[in-house]
Amino acid sequence: MRLNGKTAIVTGAGSGFGAGIARKFAAEGADVIVADINAAAARKVADEIGATACTVDVANTANVQAMIETALTVSGQIDIIVNNAGVTHLPAPMETISEDDFDRVFAINCKSVYLISQAAMPHMKAKGSGNILNVASTAGVSPRPNLSWYNASKGWMNTATKSMAVELAPFGIRVNALNPVAGETPLLASFMGEDTPERRAQFLSTIPLGRFSTPEDMANAACYLCSDEASMITGVCMEVDGGRCI
Repeated sequence: MRLNGKTAIVTGAGSGFGAGIARKFAAEGADVIVADINAAAARKVADEIGATACTVDVANTANVQAMIETALTVSGQIDIIVNNAGVTHLPAPMETISEDDFDRVFAINCKSVYLISQAAMPHMKAKGSGNILNVASTAGVSPRPNLSWYNASKGWMNTATKSMAVELAPFGIRVNALNPVAGETPLLASFMGEDTPERRAQFLSTIPLGRFSTPEDMANAACYLCSDEASMITGVCMEVDGGRCI
């Protein structure tokens, strides 16, 4: 029960890493807001773990404000925010990526962190404590070819994490990031271009431990960083990648 008494918002929690984090946080005692643009997926996970579902487009100001208000209505406080929602463009030469795809990647992967911070920081600062966990990617640490704008968005998130950590430390707010390697999530096929046994083998050959990240791997790391056990840790971009970035 490491998160007992805490309220946590997890974006992109209807599937993949976000769902794994939401399940772990609920098991550890947190009141969880399962936030996702897919209303049915959010409700399914929320019903499973006894949490609150919230439909949100994290790139929309009004939606984000409503999500924050939902959390405050549930428990009157916000202790943890996991910025997990993310998208990618399909692998292709950088000059061929459409402007719409570029804008979508940066709106969901980057602008969302700005909007959520705008809406939540007054509450966390007033409380004098809080945890923000940004889910970045090994793509932002050791970029792959043909994913340049996705790579850049995740590099942005790692830099934002460190900057936020320095600025918010005097207010008792810690900010960290996770850098997972690709996992069994809805984005896997998009990262690989196509989901075939050959492409999987090629991808896995770059991971020393020989497997993808799992939602459980991410959830365990997230739980630690957002718990009081990590009270001296801020500005860390932790690689949960089986050695991929070595």
